Amino acid sequence: MKKLITIISTAALIFSCSTKEETEVKQTFAVTGDQITLTNLQHKNAGIETKILDNRNIASKIMLPGQISVPPEAMSGVSSASGGIVKIARFMPGNYVSKGQTLAVVENPQLAKLQQDYLQAKSSLGYARKDYERQKYLNQYQASSNKVTQRAMSEEQNQSAALRGIASQLQSYGISPGKVSAGNIQKSTAVTAPISGYVSNVNVTVGQYVSPAEVLYTIVNSSRTHLELKVFEKDLNKISVGQRVYAFTNQNPEKKYAATVKLIGKDFAADRSVLVHCDLIDNDQSLIPGTFMNAEVEVNAEEGFVVPDDAIVTWENRQYIFEEVKPKSFRMFPVTIGNSENGYTELSNFDMKNAGKKFVIKGAYTLLMAIKNVEE
Repeated sequence: MKKLITIISTAALIFSCSTKEETEVKQTFAVTGDQITLTNLQHKNAGIETKILDNRNIASKIMLPGQISVPPEAMSGVSSASGGIVKIARFMPGNYVSKGQTLAVVENPQLAKLQQDYLQAKSSLGYARKDYERQKYLNQYQASSNKVTQRAMSEEQNQSAALRGIASQLQSYGISPGKVSAGNIQKSTAVTAPISGYVSNVNVTVGQYVSPAEVLYTIVNSSRTHLELKVFEKDLNKISVGQRVYAFTNQNPEKKYAATVKLIGKDFAADRSVLVHCDLIDNDQSLIPGTFMNAEVEVNAEEGFVVPDDAIVTWENRQYIFEEVKPKSFRMFPVTIGNSENGYTELSNFDMKNAGKKFVIKGAYTLLMAIKNVEE
């Protein structure tokens, strides 16, 4: 049986009519169980909107933590091959450097000794080579024994190997053996950039003694950045290569960076997570390595009837939407919700026989409060 309810409300309340003096007026609406009928004025003031529900694909989302990273070949720690005293140090963090550009100059007196050894080895090889040629000539006319000739050949080979070894050492220090042969002896070497990119760390000052084990500069090629996500075991089966993800920073969550899954790790970390590497579709130079990111991943896409999130209300741990049974008359309609995406929620097990009905998409909470909080 219908109850006729009398509500006293001020102009600030949704079911009142506005006046300049904000005087109180009486409005009535009818409630029968979970159904409510509004007056024309109440319907207008409540901003109720209804429509037939849409049928669309909608997916659930999982949130993953991660950060911007670079592959190993896009990051380089730069050291001095020889060690020594730093005479020149250039560049600051943030500077761009090109491959082969000089970053620092390191002086080491031992380099002069090595170049001297090279010249002596080269001279010794020349002598050994001439001696071997002479012994071969004499051996042809039996003026020299085979043993002496073989000894001369062995000495020539030993001197050649020694020269090649010292030349290789010089080249590793950036010193040209050809220039040393021409008499250009140097006691310092240049520390050069092995890749092009931005300097991210500088750990060197002029006058500092450095060893070959110390990293003086770190260079990052930021054009090769990618997204590295941490996926826990419970969500790992939802991730696949080629899947689209949308990443964002905590500082600007509205700006999304699209990426695709490229590689899924094969080993679990101590916290039972696996690293997943994603390629950023549009490389943004503002995303420097180490930037913390969050990422949304769409999974389990399904087709079904959906409503705006605000159309769903909860009462006593159950979810409802409001069906328009006739103009300005609405009934609570129990639903089971599924995936949510972009402000819409899927209605699971929604019967097709209800597909042509109209449901409230705006003002659902107002209707719920009117039904449940009336004063009899």
